[in-house]
Order: sequence, then C-alpha cells, then structure tokens
Amino acid sequence: NACTLRNNNSSRFGKYIQLQLDRGQLLVGASVQTYLLEKTRVACQPANERNFHIFYQMMKGATEEQRKDWKLPHNQCFAWLPKCEKQIEEDSFHETVQAMVHLGINEERQRQIFRILVGILQLGNVSFCSSANESQHCDLDEHSEDFLQRAAELLGVPSEELHTLLRVRTLKAGKQNVLKPCSQAECGVRRDCLAKVIYGQLFEWLVMFINSCICADKSKWCNFIGVLDVYGFECFHINNLEQLCINYANEKLQQHFVAHYLRAQQEEYVSEGLEWSFVKYEDNQSCLELLEGNPISVFSLLNEESRLNRVSDSKMLRVRLEKELGCNGNIVWDKFSKVPHFIVTHYAGKVSYQIEGMVEKNKDPVPPELIGLLQKSDNLLLHEIFIDKETEIPNNKGLSKVTVVSKFKNSLENLMKVLLTTAPHYTRCIKPNSDCRPLTFSKEEVILQLEACGIVETIHISAAGFPIRIPFKSFLQRYGLITKYSTSGRLHVDSDADSTIILQQEVERLLGAVLQHVSCDERRSLVHRGRTKVFLTQPMLDLLEDLRKKIMCRCAFTIQCCWLQYQRRRRLARRQSATLIQAAVRSWLVRKRIQRWNRAATLIQNAWKKWRALLKSLAESELDDAMDLVEEDTPALKPVVGQRGSVQLSSFQEPVPVCGWPMGLALASAPSITVSLTATGFQKMISVMTSLNLPSRRGVYKVETNQYKQGLASIRAQPRGSVKLHYQRSPLLYADMQPDLKSDVTGFNEILLEKTL
Repeated sequence: NACTLRNNNSSRFGKYIQLQLDRGQLLVGASVQTYLLEKTRVACQPANERNFHIFYQMMKGATEEQRKDWKLPHNQCFAWLPKCEKQIEEDSFHETVQAMVHLGINEERQRQIFRILVGILQLGNVSFCSSANESQHCDLDEHSEDFLQRAAELLGVPSEELHTLLRVRTLKAGKQNVLKPCSQAECGVRRDCLAKVIYGQLFEWLVMFINSCICADKSKWCNFIGVLDVYGFECFHINNLEQLCINYANEKLQQHFVAHYLRAQQEEYVSEGLEWSFVKYEDNQSCLELLEGNPISVFSLLNEESRLNRVSDSKMLRVRLEKELGCNGNIVWDKFSKVPHFIVTHYAGKVSYQIEGMVEKNKDPVPPELIGLLQKSDNLLLHEIFIDKETEIPNNKGLSKVTVVSKFKNSLENLMKVLLTTAPHYTRCIKPNSDCRPLTFSKEEVILQLEACGIVETIHISAAGFPIRIPFKSFLQRYGLITKYSTSGRLHVDSDADSTIILQQEVERLLGAVLQHVSCDERRSLVHRGRTKVFLTQPMLDLLEDLRKKIMCRCAFTIQCCWLQYQRRRRLARRQSATLIQAAVRSWLVRKRIQRWNRAATLIQNAWKKWRALLKSLAESELDDAMDLVEEDTPALKPVVGQRGSVQLSSFQEPVPVCGWPMGLALASAPSITVSLTATGFQKMISVMTSLNLPSRRGVYKVETNQYKQGLASIRAQPRGSVKLHYQRSPLLYADMQPDLKSDVTGFNEILLEKTL
C-alpha cells in the first residue's frame, strides 16, 4: 500500500481473497490472488504522492544495529522517497515486523528482505552522465559510485558487473552476442527496470509465502466466501497503460454487475407475471469489444506493436488505431492535440489515454543479462526468487511470449469465471471528502465516485423499469386511506388476512380510485400489479404520496379543529368553575371580615364605655365635696403648708381663674397674694415661682406657665379658705388648659369650674 492524494493507505494492487469454510461454516483457511501491482511507483511516484509504505517504515523505525547492517546512515536522502517528512499512521515498522513473525518469517529471512529493499533505494540514487562519444559507455555521476557500491553489496551481486550491465546491453546476432553501449536515458530505464523487477518478484514471493501459511488443505473446506477488492475507475490528467488496464477491469465488472442486476430484475418480473420487454438498456459491450475484441481491438494492436522488434512510434500507432477502430463510436480523437492519444467513452465517462510509452510498458522488458546477474546473487532470498524464473529472451523473430495486457487479461478472465459460478454481492465505498474530516460531504467528489463505481448507471437501469416494489400488505397499510376517504367506497383491510386474492382485489380498488381518469395504456406505463407486489414508477409514487398527503392534511385539520373545540370548551368550563370558586371565597372572606369588625367594634364600645365610666368616677372624686367647703374665715398659715411648700393666698370675694403647669387653679381671692415659704420647702417654691408668670394687666392677675402643657392639675371650685396646690398629675387630660376670660368655658371646665364669671 501507499499514500496517495485520495487515501493515506491505498492498495496499489488488486486482490481476490478466498475465505475457506468447512461443513460447519467455520473459517479454516484463506488464499490471496493479486492483480497488476503498480511496480512503476517504485521508480516513479506521481506528484505529491509517496512510495510504498515499507520504505518509509524502514527509514523511521530501524534500529542502530539494523541501520549499520543495511548501510543506512541517518542523514541519507533517497531520490525515490518523496514526502519523507510526512508522518501518517501507517508508518509503523514494529507492526510490520510483528506481522512477519506471526506468519513465520524468521529473523534471517527478514534481514534478507530488508537488505533487498534498501538495495533498491540505493539503486535509485545512481545517476548517469552522457558520454560525448556514442560508442563509449556512460559514466556515473560523481556521487553515484558510493551508492552503486552499497546497492551491489546489499543485493549480493558484484559491483563491477552491475556497473557494466547497467551501461551495456547485449544484442544477439545469429549465434553471437554483441555488446552495445546504452545512452543516458537507456541506462536510467535499465536501472528502473531492475528495481521494478526485483520489487515485483519479492511481492509475488511474499504473497506465495502467505498463501502457504494460511491456505487450508482442499479436503478440509467445502465452501468459500470470495472478497474481491480491485482498483476503482481512474481518470487522471495523464493516463497510460495502467489506467487502461484498470478501467478495462472495471468495465468487465460493471458488465457482470449489470447482467446480474438485470437478471435479478428479470427473474423478479417473470415471477410476478410482468412483461420484461419494456426495460430497454444498452450495456457496455461495445466498449469491451473496442478494448478486447477479436480480431481487431486496442489490446490486439498493442500486443502486435509490442512483439515487433523495433522502436515503437506513438504517432504511427495512433494512425493505426484511427484506421482500424474509427468506426467504433466509443473511441474518438482530439484533432487539435499535438500529443498522440485516444479517448475512450467508458460507462463512467470519457478518459484520454496517452500513447507515448504505452508500448514499452506493455512489453515490460527485463534484460536477460540482469536476470542472470540476480540469479547469481549471494542473497539467498534473491537467488531463490530468480533461480526458477524463466528468462524471457526474444527469439530470432523478435517475438515475446507474454505482454502485460495479455497476462492481465488472462487473470481477469479466470476471475470472471469464478464470479459467474458464485452468488455475488456488491459493496460500494464512497469517501465523503479528501481531507478525512468528519461530517463533511463534498458534492463533486461524491458524484464522481458514484459515477465511477456504476451507481449512477444502475439508477438509470432501474428507472427504465419499475424501481419501486411494495408488497400488498405494506402498500395497503400506507395508501389504504386513499380509498377510505374517497367517494368510490370504503376499504376494509384485514392485516392478518392471508388470502392473496382478497389483497389483489383491494389493491385493484385502490389503484382504480387513484387512476379513475387515466387511460389503460398510460396506466400500464405507471403501475403494474404483480402476484405479491405492486410495481411503481416514480411519477406514480409521487401521485400516491400527494394524495396521501392531502388526506393526511385534511384529517390533521379535522383533528386540530376537534382538539381546539375541546380545549375551548374545557377552558370555558374551567373559567366558570374558577368564577364560582372565586365568588364563594370572596363572600366567605367578606363575612369573616365583617364578623371580625363587629367583634372589634363591640370590644371598642365596651372599652370606651368602661373608660368613660372611669373618667367620670375620677372626675367626681376630684371635685370638692361639702366637707371641703367648711373652712375657717381667717386665713391662718398652717405649719403643714410650709412643710409641703404650698402657697397660701388671701381670700377674695370674686374668684380669679389662673392657668399654669404643673398647677391648674381656680382661685377666688383678693388681688394681693401672700406667699409664705419655709426652709424645707424652698426648692418647691422656687419651682412654683419660676413656673408662674404674674404680669399685672389693669388690676387683673393672669398666671401663665413656661413649662410643657400636659393637662390640668387639681382644681377646686370657688374656695373660701386656703387653696391647696397639688403637684400630682390629673387623669383629666382633655380639659381646656387655657380658658379665656371672655369666652365660655366648655368641656370638663364646665363640669369642674361651673361658671363663676
């Protein structure tokens, strides 16, 4: 395998793997058959692509001991290893070695294999300089002698003999051999040919060794599963013999696939009682006749040109192709192109093939003297590989035994014989994008792959007939509602019914309801009723789906209307229920609130009544009774007054109202006031004097306080003797604290003071 532009692990050869099963269907062995290894990749790598994986694995995974044995220093570069800095998952040398050990390849055999591969790489660094005289040998480049010496040592051949055979070719003239110096280009071709033949033979030996390890004896297996993995359809900017052979193989496989598919279609149609004549398809037989037909074809002309003992002429071959195959519609030429070519119309598209170098590749010439040199190699594996190889030496007429095209065609014919005797199943692998990114699909790349693997062509074949096949029960289960909701009557489908006749009648009624305005001929082109299936075309399927969609929309609209009606009724009922609940709750809350207010009002009234009664009793207790009015006529100062700090006023016939804090007085005495103080009551009297302001206003005394007005103190109405001043606070808080002389006294003053003015 190798890393290409489209795939990091692309198989550069076709393979057919046969998995061998015993009578119990258990895997007991396997075998591998390969087709057309891309040997040219060893010496010529396409742009931006790499060589085979094994070379990079050896360069990156070899140990120091192995590098010393292989003459492989760390800093050495090779002309045949491009993109060496690119690191991919497949560059695992350890896994390859483990696989070899698992297959039974011992260390000595591994050493021989790796020395041969490194020798091929060293051979690629050998380059030649042109000689001034054509009769002289080409010289090696100044740096090539060391590379040639290493290559000869690794391949186990003499260095001088290898040097000579790369620059000189042997021509046979009668019974004598003539040595002819090669040109610089011919030396490069012989070097590349040597590398390719060594790699190709080593690959074939490895496949044979693997088959000998895993293949079971014929008596142990009776059945097999064959897995065929070949190249896909290829169309590059420059296409040559490799692409022609690959596309030829794909044409053969596509023809087999189409024949198998059409055969399966025909068998199904016949078993269902349908006619097969309406499917018209032209296969790719004309393209295959162009490539492999007898007596004249592209391959026959190539083989004929390859067997001639002369230098190939691409322009002359183009003229022959145009003359012999011009009547075939699958081959054309671009008249404006200067490069000799021909264009073949394949099933997947047109491909232009370059004629230059095609004949030489078809010959695949291996100089016999190089084969003889390898047969004398000291490398036991290389000696074993080439010792039994028949040397393909042209005879006196210059004819070669086998060409690349003939060998590939024969192996492909054997493969087709195997495919025709088995039941094939096809798996198509589509790569979504070339960048290996997830969830990313490139439309152009996917379409190209679908065309290359024949899917598009298969779709065209399927569309030519009836691509949609539905069993009766499934058909009625999906489209039975069309008859149910149509005017032609109701359809009764029993999902458990086993009678095919009943199902056929129901299908006929359904199709009749759908195609009641369609003619019989047009109906036959749209739909066919088989014995167990209904065969439909895409327009008929679209018609059924449209009718089903309309009925489903109508039913969905009806369901939506019923659901909305139900929701509105339910919403209205809930709203009415909520209104009743809210009204009941509000009435209950109002009743509770009013009851609470009534209880509170009753409590307030009772408390107020008690408070009024208390105030009334306190007021009555503050008033002077009859015993208080009986006093002496002469105001004599009592000793207790001095001790208590009271004020004794001279009596007066007319009472004088006095306002003040902390005392409220109702006095009836003369204008002159006598105040007696004692030493013990001095502080109280100072308080009294500072709290009273006694201005003289036209012979009338008016007492005002400069303290806070907190209410009326003790009052005695119309006293005749001494007036007692009490400092205790009175409960009569709502009395008028400043009664005016000219205004009437109201409130509690009216009760307590009784009008005296």
